[in-house]
Amino acid sequence: MKLLYKPLGIAFGVLGGLAGGALFKQVWKRVAGEEDAPGALQSEYGWAQIIPAAALQGAIFGAVKAATDRAGAKAFERVTGEWPGD
Repeated sequence: MKLLYKPLGIAFGVLGGLAGGALFKQVWKRVAGEEDAPGALQSEYGWAQIIPAAALQGAIFGAVKAATDRAGAKAFERVTGEWPGD
């Protein structure tokens, strides 16, 4: 069953990454009032802007990906009767 879950797990991971990126973009617009978060290689931003933006992005991305992975595993368990992580 774990082998059957592998491609589904990858798909859930990709969907979680896309959803996390979209959510971060919306949160950043509201928090900072800017379209895009500062990148580490953009010279016009200092450490004080780059590090909090990266931390927020990582937190949102990680939480959404974990929620998506967990929901996918629960759905797999409902369909097959087996938990994919065991």
